[in-house]
Amino acid sequence: MTAASATAPSPTVADRLPAIERLFARKRLFSFGVPGVILAYLLYVFFAFDVPGLIQRANMDNARILVADSYSHKTHVTQDTRSGQIRVAIEGEAKGVYPEHLLPDWVAIDGPSAEIDLGRGQSARIDNGAVFLTVPGYGVIEARSTRNGVSVNIPDGPNRPTVNQSDARLVVDLDGARMIVTRTRIDVFRYFLGWELFWFSLESPYYGKSLSELIGLALSDQRVDAAKSNLQGMAESFWRNRIWQHGDVAWALFETILMAFIGTFGAALIALPLAFLSAHNFTPSLIARFGLRRVFDFLRGVDGLIWTIVLSRAFGPGPMTGALAILLTDTGSFGKMFSEALENTDKKQVEGIRSTGANAVQRYRFGVIPQVMPVFMSQVLYYFESNTRSATIIGAIVGGGIGLLLTQAIITQKDWEQVAYYIVLIVLMVMLMDSFSGWLRRKLIKGTDTGH
Repeated sequence: MTAASATAPSPTVADRLPAIERLFARKRLFSFGVPGVILAYLLYVFFAFDVPGLIQRANMDNARILVADSYSHKTHVTQDTRSGQIRVAIEGEAKGVYPEHLLPDWVAIDGPSAEIDLGRGQSARIDNGAVFLTVPGYGVIEARSTRNGVSVNIPDGPNRPTVNQSDARLVVDLDGARMIVTRTRIDVFRYFLGWELFWFSLESPYYGKSLSELIGLALSDQRVDAAKSNLQGMAESFWRNRIWQHGDVAWALFETILMAFIGTFGAALIALPLAFLSAHNFTPSLIARFGLRRVFDFLRGVDGLIWTIVLSRAFGPGPMTGALAILLTDTGSFGKMFSEALENTDKKQVEGIRSTGANAVQRYRFGVIPQVMPVFMSQVLYYFESNTRSATIIGAIVGGGIGLLLTQAIITQKDWEQVAYYIVLIVLMVMLMDSFSGWLRRKLIKGTDTGH
């Protein structure tokens, strides 16, 4: 049998051909089948989520207005048709009402009447409950507020502006301006680039001054307010700005970072000793290890937003509730990662420390901690950076931090320049935390480069 086996002919190409063809057939099926399944799933999603209907319902005019509001501001000229009073205000807010001696040069008010220059040849005249809007190349749109609704006269002709009309409301969109007429008010506003009143509000003595004038005041010995220097007065006027509330925004950013800090590092301090109890090379008890690992699974298995909602019902709203939500989620994540890092430590270093007569605590301190500390610090700092972003959303739920201010600005749906301001601050905060955590990680893990 040995001789027969030794002289058995080797398989030829023809013998192997069926197996080769089956192999190529499987590869072709895999190459075409997987993309086909993905394409079919995407096709299902396209119709299941009603993407055609979503596209049809999309309103590009609203999107254009929202984008314009993010980098510009609106100055409103509003008449209450019941009292006849006319006021001019930034974004229509009571805190941004112009006093009579500071009215913009494109508005002229005479009792219950006002002449408004809307730029690009457009103008409006408010006359005791009626408004006459002049559009170049089109004509004059007349509207009057009455108890029964809005009486409108819209001429026919080319170059007609965008008009949205009902019995109780008239909206006319112009180039860089807009007019809204209802039963109780006439509102004409004009867009301007920039965030008005960002530095100083209207009641500040530094409002309306150019940069050169502000620099001159800062260097001058003549004080605007005898009780403080001009530089101090500028700083206080900026910090206490009634419209942009820079002081409150700075505190909200601090609360957001504080939520992330307490939650992240508190979780790390709790997870570190528990990780030793859940690592098989440090805890021989299978029951203890199994129980702790399931606790870690439970803590990280429940999303941080769910913990936020649960804790807010138990402890009430506040930044500390958000920090506890982050702490619970990260305790589960750190416990798992720390225990896995401990299970991969080199036993030789521990044995070397043992040979010196060190006790268990000393073996852990000098044989284990130096091995895992770079991994621990890298993970903790990364989660701290990530939780800075998460704390923004959590703060919107529990009522703390910059997330709360962002949510409030979005709900109003009129001050989108403040929404843009908060988003810019959040992005800058995340970039700063990213740079800081990267620098700290290099310092703690690699040490300071001495140049030797």
